[in-house]
Amino acid sequence: MAVRFILTEYVNQLMAHAVYDKLEDGTFAGRIPQCKGVVAFGATLRECEDELRSTLEDWILVGLKLGHPLPVIGEIDLNKEPTYEPVDAM
Repeated sequence: MAVRFILTEYVNQLMAHAVYDKLEDGTFAGRIPQCKGVVAFGATLRECEDELRSTLEDWILVGLKLGHPLPVIGEIDLNKEPTYEPVDAM
């Protein structure tokens, strides 16, 4: 059985939708259209990508904490209520 890391997959799939622009001053701006308000800036494209990933992770955690609807990406829907297994199943 393969181990799945749902949050990692979710972040990676959203990062695949990232849009980057080179600004007039040579720096970069990045955003993820499906995630309103997730934007980042960096001196290099790599720095911008790293900052965008960090911003996205924070956005997801705040959204989960506050119960905001999150975009469904692929087959990953973080809006579903969790299911719990009985303790004796372990």
